[in-house]
Amino acid sequence: MFTFAGIIIIAIGLLNIFKPEFAWYLKEGWKVDGDSEPSDTYLTLTRFGGVVATIMGFIVLMSGIFT
Repeated sequence: MFTFAGIIIIAIGLLNIFKPEFAWYLKEGWKVDGDSEPSDTYLTLTRFGGVVATIMGFIVLMSGIFT
């Protein structure tokens, strides 16, 4: 179970690192009309969260493999 959870967390983390606009669109983008974009601060913090999630995902994955 931990192995599957680790893979999911890693996938979400990588998505946040490489496509942070997708997370913004899921959360806020559908609410506004016209051409609206996320701020640079939002993109930076989303990428940072993706790095943290990826690291945590590897920890969960390794704990699932080695237990």
